[in-house]
Amino acid sequence: MDKLKVYEKPTCTTCRKLAQLLIENGVEFERVNYYIKPFTKNKLKALLKKMEMKPHELLRKNEAAYKKLNIKVNNLSEDEILDLMIRNHDLVQRPIIEKGDKAVLARPAENVKKLF
Repeated sequence: MDKLKVYEKPTCTTCRKLAQLLIENGVEFERVNYYIKPFTKNKLKALLKKMEMKPHELLRKNEAAYKKLNIKVNNLSEDEILDLMIRNHDLVQRPIIEKGDKAVLARPAENVKKLF
């Protein structure tokens, strides 16, 4: 059986809600703090493929780090957006849950149910 892996920022409220939901339901999972163990470009691409999402859909546009960049996403390629998220972890929506060949953005936390 594939182990559930949660890519998170431990101080994120949604990440904490997800962890609590999993614990309450007796689901074993591995936590990956992607601020300590950053995504590689290949890993983020693989997760996006599993989620059937494009980089611009995973980009946190309301984040202060995004606004500070003062860029127009429409002018960037998907690959450039991916590079931005690799360089600045705050730009990645979270938490991301991976199980085998599937992954979901658990925003809201209840989206985890899509994996079961």
